[in-house]
Amino acid sequence: MQKIMSVEELFNIEISKSERLRALILIGLLGLEAILLLVIYFFYSEEYLLMFKTHIAIYAILIFTVIIIVYEFFVHYIIGKWSKSVFLNPRLFSYFNSFSEVTLLSLLLIFIVKYSNQVIILQSPATLTYFIFIVLSTFRLNFKLSIFTGTLAAFEFIIISIYFSTYYSNTPVDNAHPDLSGMQYLGQGLIMIIAGIAAGFVADLIKTKMIISWNNIKEKNEVIDLFGQQISPQIADNILKNHNELSGARKKVCIMFLDIRQFTPYVEQHQPEEVVAYLNTLFGFMIHIVQSHHGVINQFLGDGFMATFGAPVSIGNSSQHAVEASQEIINKLSIEFKKGNIPKTRIGIGLHYDEAVTGNIGSSIRKQYSITGKVVIMASRIEQLNKKYNTCLLISEEIFNQLNDLTQNTFTWLESSKIKGSEKLVSLYKFEEKRI
Repeated sequence: MQKIMSVEELFNIEISKSERLRALILIGLLGLEAILLLVIYFFYSEEYLLMFKTHIAIYAILIFTVIIIVYEFFVHYIIGKWSKSVFLNPRLFSYFNSFSEVTLLSLLLIFIVKYSNQVIILQSPATLTYFIFIVLSTFRLNFKLSIFTGTLAAFEFIIISIYFSTYYSNTPVDNAHPDLSGMQYLGQGLIMIIAGIAAGFVADLIKTKMIISWNNIKEKNEVIDLFGQQISPQIADNILKNHNELSGARKKVCIMFLDIRQFTPYVEQHQPEEVVAYLNTLFGFMIHIVQSHHGVINQFLGDGFMATFGAPVSIGNSSQHAVEASQEIINKLSIEFKKGNIPKTRIGIGLHYDEAVTGNIGSSIRKQYSITGKVVIMASRIEQLNKKYNTCLLISEEIFNQLNDLTQNTFTWLESSKIKGSEKLVSLYKFEEKRI
């Protein structure tokens, strides 16, 4: 039996998938960034040399790009191989990965400033790479992690910028604009923190919507599973496509009542466990047969059940389906008895076709799909007449008239009888049971 995963387990699986996707996106974006920087360097090489005096910056960026791409490939591989391992905690790994990525970029900036002796790199577009990490942190669907990424990027950037601009730069600060660079770095760091908070809100919103969707799907599947025990998959599909079928409506249906004969004496002579096993065996194949002919088991009646053909949705000739299901049940009983799977069992089945009111009945707390109307009473009365005529299957004229010629030939007119609950005579037809 397939294990049903909890929402937390599903969430961790999705986080692992998102982390792998995030790694691939980073590889693509950083590769694109490196290519575009080379293009810019090709067209503005003179301006570049005037600014940095050396090629160390462009080399360092390319080396960093290769390192981070290799790192992200490694992350993608690790998550794919050990995503189900108990040694890989998704949350701790996400924090570690975020710290590693941001710190690698910070080390790149330190390297360039240190070996080019130019603090201006800290004001160049290269520092905006921090925002790529911050934005992509939303893939982790963790509010705190996004804030952590933004705050870490801001902290490392501010510390590096203030240190190099204050103690390392050979360019004196203009007295007319004291600590201008420091103010700029603090402002840029503040924007990183705000970007991290914004990314966190986005991540939290996506996470909330995802969990709500999972819970809705879970509840829907539970309802489908529960309803699926009563109806065939074909009917379930039709219900999902036609929800209005569940509302109260008048429609023509075929009602089946089935009763197990001599059930009370059987109960008195056998242990409760034997009785339950006996009923489970009978109902097991009976339910399967009813559902295979597009019927719905509405309720069990202890030693029998009521089934409906033609509601909640109509599939073909409901009377034909009901009769074929009844005949198959009778034949199956004989086969199972000859195999020794069940004791000698006789049943009575009554079928009637007429208009009924169908739909969900109840309150907002509990509802049940119900079939009501005279057709239900008539089918029950017809079933009870099997005892009088010593038959196993009786159908009304309304049912008989809808059957194909081949099926009609298996029935014989019995008589017109006045049934309790009806003011007119009802023509009854009995099934000529074949002895197997």
